[in-house]
Amino acid sequence: MADRPQRLRRCQLSVPGSNEKMMQKAAALGVDFVFLDLEDAVAPSQKRASRARIVEALNGLNWGRSVRCVRINDLSTEYAYEDIIEVVEAAGKNLDVIMLPKAMSAADVQFVDKLLTMMEKKLRLNKRIGIDVLIEEVEAMMRVEEIAASTPRLECLIFGMGDYSASQGVSLKDIGGPSGYPGDVWHYQRHRLTIAARAHRLDAVDGPYADFRSPDAYREECRRAMILGMVGKWAIHPSQVEIAQAVFSPAPEDVKRAREMIKAYDAALAQGLGAVQYEGKMIDIASVRIVRNLVDRADRIGM
Repeated sequence: MADRPQRLRRCQLSVPGSNEKMMQKAAALGVDFVFLDLEDAVAPSQKRASRARIVEALNGLNWGRSVRCVRINDLSTEYAYEDIIEVVEAAGKNLDVIMLPKAMSAADVQFVDKLLTMMEKKLRLNKRIGIDVLIEEVEAMMRVEEIAASTPRLECLIFGMGDYSASQGVSLKDIGGPSGYPGDVWHYQRHRLTIAARAHRLDAVDGPYADFRSPDAYREECRRAMILGMVGKWAIHPSQVEIAQAVFSPAPEDVKRAREMIKAYDAALAQGLGAVQYEGKMIDIASVRIVRNLVDRADRIGM
């Protein structure tokens, strides 16, 4: 677990692999994480041609600090294995992560892991390509702990509430939108996925919000996910990127206060004390564990 790359995922931007102009625009946005999509955003007739467009984008565009990811088709399709082979063969050195949709079990993730392992050996890649997994079926949610423990190559679990709605029989006007339910209809699923992810030192990310013309509602969905311990949310439109990256970034004043708390606690430890007062409140090791998470996140962002 310790050698898993620490990648920023405050926002994961979805970009159709069939659209060259959108991929060019995405490369210039400075978003934490971009996934070039071969699955839902690409018509069956365009899937094979889109692989070549994605390879060209990975090899030819300047992605800056953005994590470069490709979402393949799910393993029940005829496309998945060739998605991996063709993209990694041609652009593996410029690819950071493979995103696996509709994973149903640990075995699904392990298949992708083993295929990547063989290809990395063949291509003599000097890095390990990570795997992000979408949990978007009820069977997968029932096995989320097993999936989280599947392989050290796994880096992130994502709650895909779109397909999950159909799988559970939930009817929503909009993906992630208001339902009339007294509370957050996705609270349990988000909570369970996040616990499984954290237990295995993985990132947890929330899926899409379909109405990109409702920034306030999107911001609220980001906030709900962030409070539970998720590190980011999908964006399906560039207008959502800035919102997600802001919500999942700690406030500068909170970072300053957290560093001061850690400093005060470390000074107390040096004096043989297990707790110390800070701003009129008692802080101990449990308090410091919480603020260390915040400082670690700030360090990764560069705050």
